[in-house]
Amino acid sequence: MKSNKRRSGGKTGAVVALCIVLVVTILLGWIGLTGLSIPPRGLYKVLSWLPTTAAEKWPQSLPLGLDLRGGMYVEYSGKAPEGSEANFDDLMEGTMSIIRSRLSDKNYTEANVQRIGADGIRVEIPDVQDDSVLDLIGATAEMKFLDPEGNEIMKGDKVKRAVYSYQDGKHVIAFELTDEGRELFAEATAKNINKNIKITLDDEVLVNATVQQAITDGRGVISGSYTQEQALTTAAQIQSGALPLELTQQKVDKVSATLGQDALSTSVKAALIGIVLIMLLMILRYRLNGLIASWALALYIILLFLLIAVFHIQLTLPGLAGVVLGIGMAVDANVIIFERFNEEARRGRSAKASVRAGFKNAMSAVLDANVTTLIAAIVLLIFGTGSIQGFAKTLLLGVVVSMFSAILVTRFLMNRFVNAGATKISLYTKLNAGKEVEQ
Repeated sequence: MKSNKRRSGGKTGAVVALCIVLVVTILLGWIGLTGLSIPPRGLYKVLSWLPTTAAEKWPQSLPLGLDLRGGMYVEYSGKAPEGSEANFDDLMEGTMSIIRSRLSDKNYTEANVQRIGADGIRVEIPDVQDDSVLDLIGATAEMKFLDPEGNEIMKGDKVKRAVYSYQDGKHVIAFELTDEGRELFAEATAKNINKNIKITLDDEVLVNATVQQAITDGRGVISGSYTQEQALTTAAQIQSGALPLELTQQKVDKVSATLGQDALSTSVKAALIGIVLIMLLMILRYRLNGLIASWALALYIILLFLLIAVFHIQLTLPGLAGVVLGIGMAVDANVIIFERFNEEARRGRSAKASVRAGFKNAMSAVLDANVTTLIAAIVLLIFGTGSIQGFAKTLLLGVVVSMFSAILVTRFLMNRFVNAGATKISLYTKLNAGKEVEQ
């Protein structure tokens, strides 16, 4: 009697658990497609995150790369100015920072600036087709010397020389002005002793120094709490009056918005067709287990795109390929598990014992396949550039989520179905005559 009550209670609990997971799946899918606004005044909103075939209705939470959104990109190679002693990596970071600032100031807030290789810079600007933006990127910077009231004393073209120096135990910047600059600076420093004079580059303050005495010979020293690298970089910026690195344009390309939208719609449609076919094939091949795999796959897709939105991973065509490959790997793991399950079931084991043994025998193969893919994705992420990194990010995230889906979600669902009473092996696989076993 107690055994029957315990079995009945376990069956009820399994059914309740399956119902809860089903409700959660439907709720997450609905929010992922439509978003959520919490009443009464919609003070808290959850943006939708699941893809759509309509490019104009694409979720705002999923950022798109140029190949899907349209825009232009340009690649440069950088070279340190002749005679510069600054660390090249510092000059590279300074150059990229100035480019970002210039683009942001002109409202290109979604532009992406990244380093490629040892000396390359790639600039991606969505929704832009006008070549004039290239002049903005590589233009000579506007350097100004400003008095305490913010009035302009002289521009960067009056700087004859600016170099790093080490004096009295400090890293400093020594500078020399042209004849015209010397006269202007002498007058300004004489009027502003014990006051601050600023040096700005594209309206960004490079130096805010206190005038100790009138500088009449056009030579001065800027001291402060600089590190050697900071002093070298700032000296290079003042000297050049432009970007810290000399940039040479290597490649420019554009993707029209229409072409990007077409590629996006086609990619999503192809992915959806593939997912539906995979689900049908799994159900036909593995029966109830195939239905479980399809359920787990739906949860996998919901969670994957939720994490892509949370981590703000930019989606490109290669990135979508990484997503599709991750879906394939999630199904591969289920196939291995189900085949091991079928082997145990055909040997006469019960459904519950087959689930336990099937997972135990399949884990080594599942882990080996996923770990090797993780290693490949990490290598691509570290050493790849541009779209290769986009592929690596989505593949890496997809593999992690697929391991969670296969090891935890699929196992949970299979156990709950068995506990709920789905113990006939014929529900899962075709048996030889006389092999039907129930728990």
